[in-house]
Amino acid sequence: MEARFRKYVLDFKRPSGTSRGVMRHKETWFLILEENGRLGIGECGLLRGLSCDDIDGYEEKLAWTCANIHLGREALWEALTDYPSIQFGMEQAFLSLTSKTPFELFPSQFTRKERPIPINGLVWMGDEGFMHEQIEQKLAQGFRCIKMKIGAIDFNKEVALLASIRKRYTEGHIELRVDANGAFEVSQALKKLQVLAAYDLHSIEQPIPQGNPQAMKKLCEVSPIPIALDEELIGVKSITDKQELLETIRPQYIILKPSLIGGYQGSGAWIDLAEKFNIAWWVTSALESNIGLNAIAQWTYTLDNTMPQGLGTGSLYTNNFESPLEVQNGKIYYRSGASWQSDLIQKLCT
Repeated sequence: MEARFRKYVLDFKRPSGTSRGVMRHKETWFLILEENGRLGIGECGLLRGLSCDDIDGYEEKLAWTCANIHLGREALWEALTDYPSIQFGMEQAFLSLTSKTPFELFPSQFTRKERPIPINGLVWMGDEGFMHEQIEQKLAQGFRCIKMKIGAIDFNKEVALLASIRKRYTEGHIELRVDANGAFEVSQALKKLQVLAAYDLHSIEQPIPQGNPQAMKKLCEVSPIPIALDEELIGVKSITDKQELLETIRPQYIILKPSLIGGYQGSGAWIDLAEKFNIAWWVTSALESNIGLNAIAQWTYTLDNTMPQGLGTGSLYTNNFESPLEVQNGKIYYRSGASWQSDLIQKLCT
């Protein structure tokens, strides 16, 4: 078996804002395996400023993985504990190599019968007009669950946006999720949550910065809005530490981003613990290309989670890979009659 990797830079159609700044480009890496004329491909979706493996020596570790690919999937996963995005890319690549086709990693009614997965519509941070524009687009596109990023513009303006949505659409019409990306100061968080509670929100992701477990625990106990942990899961590696985190904080939800928490195996460990403590969960992509998004969506379908998932990021880029993935009426489909952009993928793999 031979292995190699390629870097690829994804270009946003429009600069996309979070509380950590504005993104215009997104680097990603592809791990490519070849054996007996067959190809396998997996995406290592590093996210700058957020991934715990955003450290010096990332490409050197990819090179090491390629040089040691003979160790196999399980041994490599254990050896790559400090590099969750490479763990995930490696898992995908091995599945891709042994699958009937390189991109059908989990054959199911999602891939073969066009059974969709309900997803949320993502509204990016920006000025008030831009956010209103996005909200209107998502509603027109048939989304019944909208996730709005907050924490970058004036809080009162964000509240006014939520108020304008609720004036037109009740909780029964639109499910509203918000994601603060850790933007609230600990001392101000509860007060802001009490303000936001007037707008019938489904949940809020990561209201305060990660790394404050006792403060987050207290917030989860008294918050009028269910809290979902997101960034809090990143960099927590051992089963013991994962259990301690969930047992301490006791959130209402956790958000699983396979590229950030060790792929399928790492995400599965979080799911098992969450269900042990009666914590609900859903899966979200982390700005991967359609190759990584496809790997996440196919796996997600097999989990039989009926909540809207966070898998609607495939249309963000000007130079993404054309794929059978299609978002329609607030759901993501794998169109069995469509094909992958073979020329660009072939160029990537050579």
